[in-house]
Amino acid sequence: MRLLERVAAHGYGAPAKQLARETGLALPTAYHLLRTLVHEGYLRREKGLFFLGEAAERLSRSGAEQKRRSTVVDALASWRDAIDAPVYYATYRAGEVEVVGVSDTPDHPAVEEWADFRETAHAHAVGLCLLSQLDEAGRRDHIRRYPVQPVTPYTVRDRHSLLTRLERLPRMAPVTEHQEYALGYVCAAIPLTVGSTAAAVALSLPAHQAGRLLPTVRRLQHEMGRLLGPLAPSITI
Repeated sequence: MRLLERVAAHGYGAPAKQLARETGLALPTAYHLLRTLVHEGYLRREKGLFFLGEAAERLSRSGAEQKRRSTVVDALASWRDAIDAPVYYATYRAGEVEVVGVSDTPDHPAVEEWADFRETAHAHAVGLCLLSQLDEAGRRDHIRRYPVQPVTPYTVRDRHSLLTRLERLPRMAPVTEHQEYALGYVCAAIPLTVGSTAAAVALSLPAHQAGRLLPTVRRLQHEMGRLLGPLAPSITI
């Protein structure tokens, strides 16, 4: 591991003797370990210099992905505690709604996914928010693959009604829904652009607390803007 760390510190490569000296290893031991690391793909050797190999780069990418996920988990928990409500994070990738993370508590449980979120984007705030960020072709493609059908008595009833609703939504504005996905719950989602990916941060409340929905959305927007800092311009606040 010390050898890997030292190689990583030399962007233009380093010879075995230098690596042995920097790690405090005997030169024969360093040579043996370096050959093993090259054989396993963690290092590569070019003209007597050692560089990180593909296996080490895969570890680095995996570590970065874990760090990103940990950051998302921490952010959701922070927002959850600030607004006293469950918080959800979702993206739209490769034509699919993907709920990446959910943060709730026993006192404020998340809405149960009783109908597949991917197939019912027209019925919940997360899906509506993500679809509203797509262009017309993207929306029609999604609806073609996942036809509009009622989920509760309050769900939008047909394709035309859904497209009309999406067209009327102000760009990058929060989206709300009342018992359209799950009876007994009201939800809201805030659009968030992550690079070129459509994303959304959402919250849910019991239906009898519907009066709290818009104030809670505004509080969540404030907390998102405060925490995300440079990303704040991507959020409608």
